Amino acid sequence: MTDTQSGPLFDQPPRGGGDPATRGRTTIADGVVEKIAGLAAREVTGVHALGGGNSRSFGAVRDRVPGSGSKSLTRGVKAEVGEVQTALDMEIVVDYAVSIAAVARDVRENVISSVERMTELEVVEVNIAVTDVKLPDEDEEAPESRLQ
Repeated sequence: MTDTQSGPLFDQPPRGGGDPATRGRTTIADGVVEKIAGLAAREVTGVHALGGGNSRSFGAVRDRVPGSGSKSLTRGVKAEVGEVQTALDMEIVVDYAVSIAAVARDVRENVISSVERMTELEVVEVNIAVTDVKLPDEDEEAPESRLQ
């Protein structure tokens, strides 16, 4: 017995023309990037919530409806995904007494790192809008009272 095998099965070139990893195309939906970015932003100390006032109010109402699923991970996050790049717009609420610039920097770094690691897309920008600051004595207002 020899180390090399021969015969009709082994004399043929590989089918499909090359590396299997290059056969086909992978697309990543905007919502996938939005979820990754939302989770990454929530991991940062000083981020109280994501989304502006209206989206948080309507989201809180929707979250209380039985069968509506868990809290939306994409609230306050908008992604535009291309073939090799993505850009993100985020709305965040920060805790009182934190450095807004430092929190925004940390959010940007964590979001870029997470999205690029998981998707291999290049994140060209992460625009952050700080829409509110959560004061220590400020209770979460019930969504029903905000909507009336």
